[in-house]
Amino acid sequence: MVLAGSARATVLFGFVFALAACGENNRYAAPPPPKVTVAVPIEQDVTRYFDATGNTAAVNSVDLVARVAGFVQAINYNDGDLVKKGTSLFTIEPEPYRLKVQSGKAAITSAEATLKQAQAEYQRQADLITRQVSTQANYDKALAQRDSAQADLQTAQANEKQAEIDLGYTDVTAPFDGVVSARKVSIGEYVGGGARPTVLATIVQLDPIWVNFSASERDVLQIRATLASRGETSAALLGFPVEVALQTETNYAHIGKLDYIAPTVNASTGTLAARATLPNDNRFLLPGYFVRVRIPGKPRPALLVPDIALGSDQAGRYLLVVNQDNVVEQRKVEPGQLVGNLRVIDNGLTKDDRVVVGGIMRAIPGQKVDAEQVSVAAAN
Repeated sequence: MVLAGSARATVLFGFVFALAACGENNRYAAPPPPKVTVAVPIEQDVTRYFDATGNTAAVNSVDLVARVAGFVQAINYNDGDLVKKGTSLFTIEPEPYRLKVQSGKAAITSAEATLKQAQAEYQRQADLITRQVSTQANYDKALAQRDSAQADLQTAQANEKQAEIDLGYTDVTAPFDGVVSARKVSIGEYVGGGARPTVLATIVQLDPIWVNFSASERDVLQIRATLASRGETSAALLGFPVEVALQTETNYAHIGKLDYIAPTVNASTGTLAARATLPNDNRFLLPGYFVRVRIPGKPRPALLVPDIALGSDQAGRYLLVVNQDNVVEQRKVEPGQLVGNLRVIDNGLTKDDRVVVGGIMRAIPGQKVDAEQVSVAAAN
């Protein structure tokens, strides 16, 4: 079939119109900016803490040793007992040492009698020589015998005192309040006869207890600079409260006081040793625990943001901030301590910055975003 000229024109026009319409439908339209949630930092006073790790240690821990030789006659405690100072723990056969005390007392009595006789003879010779009826030799002999008798008496007294001390050593007592370890000897065992003292057991004082920790050289310099600005020395830190938490604890429930700061920095580690003393009447803390330590300072104003907003790369920690043109910027910051779920930002942030806290994966530095501002609850 052959179309008329007017019909051909109509078909051609329709074809061109369709092509034009198709081109309009395929034109590229840019997607809308991604939506993110932003918030300004929270301003509030925050108690700053010095944080460290450390270990608990016994204030007193000693080995109980046999200071005299003999057979163990009695063990007067149960392994692991909590005992008071002066409690009898071991008895080493005392009878041989009691006999030495009696012998020492008898020697003193004999020496006193000899001295009395020598003193009388010396006095008689002194009277005779003044009347010139005795010789100087007799007088000198009486004087020497008197002085020798005095020395013998002093020796006898010293020996008797040593015998008393040795007799006291047969009763091994607790030198302080503490927990006694399992015994290391048995009844009837001969102890104290070797070149090295025989260890009978170990006693450990648990209340109070020490916590040893250290500060880096940088922390020491910062702390000393802060003290200097207040006109104080490091001695002002003694008595400061120290808060301690165990590995399984989230709160710092154990409170003590700083009682020692080393006078020098350890050159090999670059740290300064310090120590706190904690009450431990329930004996919950045991020597050797790994602990977290913090020392509270004075509250200071700070800026805080949700901790989830922080990112990290090879350059360090950063926040994503939306500027006035709704363009995302990556801001390098210096984070501080964690307060609840908020992180203190020490440097790199102002109070008016809008920090991306939601939709962080959609916020790309250098690109625009649709920012919705929300408020963040203050830290408790």
